[in-house]
Amino acid sequence: MFFKKFKKLICLLLLSYFIIPQNILAYSSKIIAGGENIGIKLNSKGILIVGTYEINNESPAKKAGLKNGDIITKINNTEVSTIEEMATQINETSSEEINIEYERNKKTKATKLKLYKDESNIYKTGLFVKDSITGIGTLTYIDPETKKFGALGHEIQEQSTEKILDIKDGKIFESKVTGIIPSNNGNPGEKKVEYNDTKIKGIAEENTTQGIFGEYTENLPNKKEYNVAKPSEITTGPAKIMTVLNNNEIKEYDIEIIQITNTKQKNKNFIFEINDDELISKAGGIIQGMSGSPIIRDNYILGAVTHVVVNDPHKGYGIFITNMLEEAEN
Repeated sequence: MFFKKFKKLICLLLLSYFIIPQNILAYSSKIIAGGENIGIKLNSKGILIVGTYEINNESPAKKAGLKNGDIITKINNTEVSTIEEMATQINETSSEEINIEYERNKKTKATKLKLYKDESNIYKTGLFVKDSITGIGTLTYIDPETKKFGALGHEIQEQSTEKILDIKDGKIFESKVTGIIPSNNGNPGEKKVEYNDTKIKGIAEENTTQGIFGEYTENLPNKKEYNVAKPSEITTGPAKIMTVLNNNEIKEYDIEIIQITNTKQKNKNFIFEINDDELISKAGGIIQGMSGSPIIRDNYILGAVTHVVVNDPHKGYGIFITNMLEEAEN
């Protein structure tokens, strides 16, 4: 009797195992390829320490144990997320020191920071801080069904700490290219742009090693939808990148995918080489601001530009589009 019950239990367990629904990715099989130049503003989760300075030959930060990359989240037990909120808490204190709660490597810590007043009766902390980062890049795609967008194909780091910015929120907005500083060997060039941060295109929600992701808030553009290429379908051979070199004009430029690299890497999945005379003449190769430029072949979107090979700017790295789409769903 026990053996029969045991067999029944095993059968039920196996049945339960096989009827558990598999995770289904929510992105569409067809997406709108971007190519638009965008401005990006990301707001930090808390206030990021990016540098320190001495006051009266002393370092308040060093005495408090604070370092570059620490994120201040509370002052005197009050949550702060902007420099303005931090200044308000400091100016309202009646003490010569403040209690600071901060995060380092995802761990919460606490300390006390001594304050100094200058000749103008203004408090000095010995800290250089940021609460946001603004930059440029290229919109990679919009999912027409979910209205989720992806851009850049890599993370945004805070320059002085070289750490990925942990964001609260952010936005992407209109920008136009006003000029080009070309790349040359050992020196990547860049796009010169004008921002219009009142013309918001989307709300940024994630800053990850695979890109910037969020919700596209404008009406969907009337543009071609491309089939999503799986990594197994991406081979060496001719392709095109879509990007802007002048004003808001999106153009296609010829490239050659020359190597499929480590498919386990997050944002350097293949290497390509530019063989378009116009792009080389105007930009010298890959330049800063091209990150996120869609890479297409026929009716498929393969991925996006992520990095330039600094010593040979005619070459760059690309990310598989599925890596971006999957990251957007996490």
